[in-house]
Amino acid sequence: MTAAKNSGLGRGLEALFNDVQINIDRGGRDLEPSGNEILFISINDIKPNSNQPRKTFSDDKIEELAQSIKVHGVIQPIMVQKAEKGYEIVAGERRWRAARKAQIKELPCIIRQLDERENMLVAIIENMQREDLNAIEEALAFEQMTRKFDLTQEDISKSVGKSRPYITNTIRLLKLDQEIQQYIMEGKLSGGHARAILSIKDIKRQHAVARMIIDKGLSVRQVEQIAGEEAAAKDRKKPLKRRIVDSEIASVENELKTVFGTKVSITHGKKRGKIEIDYYSKEELERLIELFLSLK
Repeated sequence: MTAAKNSGLGRGLEALFNDVQINIDRGGRDLEPSGNEILFISINDIKPNSNQPRKTFSDDKIEELAQSIKVHGVIQPIMVQKAEKGYEIVAGERRWRAARKAQIKELPCIIRQLDERENMLVAIIENMQREDLNAIEEALAFEQMTRKFDLTQEDISKSVGKSRPYITNTIRLLKLDQEIQQYIMEGKLSGGHARAILSIKDIKRQHAVARMIIDKGLSVRQVEQIAGEEAAAKDRKKPLKRRIVDSEIASVENELKTVFGTKVSITHGKKRGKIEIDYYSKEELERLIELFLSLK
């Protein structure tokens, strides 16, 4: 396989699966990756991907796929790469698990030699294209890509076909308490629920709302409404402070208002101050985040 260039991160799975031909090998010999063959490899010589971003697999869905494989076989080959012993799955672990349950002895495979970063990226892309990752699995994968492989959020955005605000907001979910993260991993809460819960500042209240979602089946919109109402009530309890604005600060506020396209307030003190930027919808927040990130 030709060495991958950094600019090729967003090429998708299609380029990795193209121009293949079938080559059935049942002789047990050590196969060399040619990059253009489908090889039938003993399922016992294949092990899971150590960089697999997906942490949870539904037993029911694995069983359904196993029953289909018993009738129709494994229609789509999995992608593997040579390991120290045997082969490691790059993409297709769910098919491998189901094939084992169906007692299939050999799997159709495409062999690719990838570096560690490409290995993880392909696994993430495959799972995201199939919508197999939950929000926390996505967040952990994105976080690992930034921490371990030093990719920027712009790199990740181009690679997985998601906007930078989506990447940013997904990684922020790792700030949730571990118990709430586990609810998401188990499918009890959706990514939309998780983002709405994150806007609630009090951790105990986050847990209470999470339980309400599970027990009462609240929609994402209902949780957003709860979070909004509680934030508004909290603001009403704050004592009103008179803000004195001199002409110079007012001039800067007007300039920033022109730049950001929304109201900007500056509070200036002797040793510290703050800048507040108003937004009035989720779409406007994403626009502002995009603008800030473009300044990096």
